[in-house]
Amino acid sequence: MTRVCLIGEAGTNLQYELLSRETAREALATYDLERPFENSLAVRTVSVGAAVSLLNDLNWYLTRFVDEALVQEPSISDEEWLSRPLAERLRNGDIEPAETAEFCKIYGLERVDSSPEPAAEDAGAAENADSSEADADGGSKTPPGSESGTESESDTETDDSSGAGRAGVAEPTYRLVEPLYVRRTGGDLPEYDLRDVEDTLVVRLTEAEYS
Repeated sequence: MTRVCLIGEAGTNLQYELLSRETAREALATYDLERPFENSLAVRTVSVGAAVSLLNDLNWYLTRFVDEALVQEPSISDEEWLSRPLAERLRNGDIEPAETAEFCKIYGLERVDSSPEPAAEDAGAAENADSSEADADGGSKTPPGSESGTESESDTETDDSSGAGRAGVAEPTYRLVEPLYVRRTGGDLPEYDLRDVEDTLVVRLTEAEYS
């Protein structure tokens, strides 16, 4: 099955931000949620098309709270991931699976210490701060790429501790750090050398993302 993994932006609690909002929670309700990395949520879908559709459904939230949206298709690679733009091109038939491997970025995987992720209260405070800033500017604050500027008004936060708890099945072991942009030559990728890490994660990119 095709996997989708969302990596939260620094300073956010991605689990809280998604599952405390009704529209996002309903979009994720049919999936078993996982946390493969620090401040992440992952699900398994039936195809690349389904994965891209889910990301489109969550687009308003992705622009606000997500740093990376990744897709992993086993028929292409069991270990490497696709960026969202590359997955979209693959779904649309604009690129063949064999043509996805050239441009990549490699994340270091660093072991997570015992420090907790940002508390839900902190995330809520950040949301209130955004609203206050928007009011001070005399209008609502619409994130770039949002298809609707009104969803933030109608899609209210709720206290859904039971829903949020579904994602907390296991504490993640690793966090993603400092990506290295590389180009595959002769079938091989350069070694990750930005810092000492225990492991790495490869994300395949479009040429535009690489450039």
